[in-house]
Amino acid sequence: MNVLNCKRVLGIFLFLIGFYANAQEIIKEKEPEKKPVSTQKRQKVDGIIATVGDYIVLDSDLDKAFLEIESSGNSIKDITRCQMLGKILEDKLYAHQAIQDSIIVKDEEVKEKMNQQLDYMVEQLKSMENVVKYFKKNSEDEFKTDLFEILKQQKLAAEMQKKIIDPIQITPEETRNFFKKIPESERPLLGAELEMAQIVIAPKVSAAEKQAVIDRLKEIKKEVLAGASFTTKAVLYTEDPGSRSSGGFYKINKKTPFVKEFKDVAYSLQEGEISEPFETEFGFHIIYLEKVKGQDLELRHILMASKITPDALKEAKDKIELIKKRIQDKEITFADAARTLSDEKETRANGGTLINPKTQDTHFELTKMDPEFYGQVSNMNSGEVSPVILDEDPKAGKRFKIIMVTNKIDQHVADFSKDYTKIKDLALKEKQIDAIAKWSENKIKETYIKINGEYKDCKFTNNWLKK
Repeated sequence: MNVLNCKRVLGIFLFLIGFYANAQEIIKEKEPEKKPVSTQKRQKVDGIIATVGDYIVLDSDLDKAFLEIESSGNSIKDITRCQMLGKILEDKLYAHQAIQDSIIVKDEEVKEKMNQQLDYMVEQLKSMENVVKYFKKNSEDEFKTDLFEILKQQKLAAEMQKKIIDPIQITPEETRNFFKKIPESERPLLGAELEMAQIVIAPKVSAAEKQAVIDRLKEIKKEVLAGASFTTKAVLYTEDPGSRSSGGFYKINKKTPFVKEFKDVAYSLQEGEISEPFETEFGFHIIYLEKVKGQDLELRHILMASKITPDALKEAKDKIELIKKRIQDKEITFADAARTLSDEKETRANGGTLINPKTQDTHFELTKMDPEFYGQVSNMNSGEVSPVILDEDPKAGKRFKIIMVTNKIDQHVADFSKDYTKIKDLALKEKQIDAIAKWSENKIKETYIKINGEYKDCKFTNNWLKK
């Protein structure tokens, strides 16, 4: 996790970009194949099974796709090799056209994805040697070169698809017409949802604890100025897991999504200078500016967070328990308590109301909640306040919170007025899929495509065989 820009590491990078979000090829192709092929490892010689423009597809590419879907914890039992090939052909077509349209993909982005992918492959197959052997490569270097090209093609494909769908918008009239077309008996059943608000109380760090961290960072700066290695100190002492292994290294520019305080200090330094300790929401830092390259800075930093004492934790818990009692005794409303007493600035202004980060509205569908969060709120009724919860936020550390369910919506058939946002999203997705289908149809006609061997018998949704 990169502590500075609050990004959470989201698990495994799927081999097929957007596989589940945009897999109309696989969703639609449920027909039985004339020659079903096992998804297990086969003994046949690897070879070219398809060509799209300047790109080829090997039989082993399908094996890789299946392995990487499995390694993400998803089932492959309902996916045939023909369906997988159809999806890979789509990606090759996107990548081929991206080159024609001069879309640029940076090698640094691809390398970052490749390192993530390699970590998961090694974890799955126990060693890099086994990975190389599984994919029938002669050496680790050959495998990495091959994987880099595959991931670069995937990135090109994603950027091409983005270029197709980004300009597409949906009007209220189009949304209404989309909903009207759905027969009443076929309208989607929407899961139970909650609207919620929360109050957060964070333990206060004492002035003495803050000063202890500042003094330690000043001591490290002094040791570096006397000749010690800043890189080594960062490996040993930084509490930023996103940069510890690289010795605190980051390359940033004005647009890099780091907190303002960090960038302000970084851009105030001269090359070779080390900052004084300064505070951000993550803790205290010192920065060593290694190089200035135009608007790009190459720097190293050390992050140290002040420690929360047991007394501070108890004080915070006592405070939020008192707030809860005042709400239950009707001395103050939950919303007013959130506005005046909560330590969470993101929700304080709107009375503690939570916004779903996936949908940007206030509705949380129960079946799509984080399991831990689900366990905390799933059995609550409208107007009910939760017990005090100890929350360990990756960014903010330990804090206490109480949650109130402000509205509980039972499972129901989609209603245009009540579920407009969800219906609009469905209408937009249909319009995007139609646009991609038309784009694919046109590009298939004008692109060199060849399917070889047994895969000529596959039944594809797209006209890859140009019949």
